[in-house]
Amino acid sequence: MARKILHLDLDAFFCAVEEQRDPGLRGQPFAVGGRPEERGVVASCSYPARQFGIHSAMPMVNAVKLCPHLIIVERHPQDYRDMSRRVMACLREVTPLVEQLSIDEAFLDVSESPESAETIARRLQRTINTRLNLPCSLGVATSKLVAKIANNVGKANAQKGQPPNAIQVVAPGQEAAFLAPLPTRELWGVGPKTEAHLTALGILTIGDIARWPEADLVRRFGKNGYDLSRRARGIDERPVETERETKSVSQETTFVRDVMDREVLRRTLLEHSEGVGKQLRQLGLKGHTVKLKLRWSNFTTLTRQTTLVEPTNQDIEIYNAALLLFEKVWSPGKPVRLIGVGVSGFGPQQKQLSLWDAPAASAEEPENLKDVLDSLRTRFGDQAIRRGSNLKRKNSPFPPE
Repeated sequence: MARKILHLDLDAFFCAVEEQRDPGLRGQPFAVGGRPEERGVVASCSYPARQFGIHSAMPMVNAVKLCPHLIIVERHPQDYRDMSRRVMACLREVTPLVEQLSIDEAFLDVSESPESAETIARRLQRTINTRLNLPCSLGVATSKLVAKIANNVGKANAQKGQPPNAIQVVAPGQEAAFLAPLPTRELWGVGPKTEAHLTALGILTIGDIARWPEADLVRRFGKNGYDLSRRARGIDERPVETERETKSVSQETTFVRDVMDREVLRRTLLEHSEGVGKQLRQLGLKGHTVKLKLRWSNFTTLTRQTTLVEPTNQDIEIYNAALLLFEKVWSPGKPVRLIGVGVSGFGPQQKQLSLWDAPAASAEEPENLKDVLDSLRTRFGDQAIRRGSNLKRKNSPFPPE
């Protein structure tokens, strides 16, 4: 029996939530994000704003040039998270087989339901439209691959200037025919380089890939060639995964103005290390790899990483590793536009004590203290408990905030 997979995407989610906060925004060209004078970028934009060519990740200064009367709305992340949880609760009323991809996107497997997938999709859309006052679009197919692409096609074909609120259904057995006329870039695994290589071969559509000899694709692209051949024919057997593994945890800051002050940069590293450590402890994770990310004033981005002997989720260990990387690549006086810290390489959570470690009871004390600090910061805000070195003191190594 063919599977029944739904792909749900909330239409301009941040904007839809902001319209609930301020109904006067409805029908207006507006963007959620940072101020143009602060190097802000567009996190999301309304559909009327998209008519001017504005899109996500665009520098806000460029967006304002395209639409001088653009309304800029600051982010309200907690509202987005709260609404996302309510949406996911609606999905789990339909099936426990929900794979959340991001704050506004998920797959559902409704194969066990006696109803048609289209019937379920339309009822789910009505529920989210009416109960939560949010527009959403769905793709319906027999696989995650085709359901996702179907959703993209449905939204692209919807009326412009307003949320698509679309539903696109691909019937069982029609996967290859549906995909065939689409450009190759719509297929997972086709990035700009692969698309250029395919174009050079005269392969312009997904149907062209499906008709190309699989052996030759494998010869040219390796394993990706095999995957491309199968995907082009609509073959995707991946299950909907109810738990997704966290690959990395990171934080970064883009400064309003380029920073050349060593102590400001070190303090920002410390703050991000504390934030990453807190997230890791909340997730019950420890990582072996600490990564530093820097962007210079000319927009060149550099990343460096180091591997620790023992996995960690402790702020000071993350900071020390990141600081060492920073000291190796930064020259005094060199302006920094962005700085970030990340941890990955998650492994076993039980720390192995060395010969010089304290007994188990004492070894637990730092982590227990961190749990208390995390709890206080979660309840009262990140500034409720701060390191003495970050306070304004005469002999402080860090500048006042």
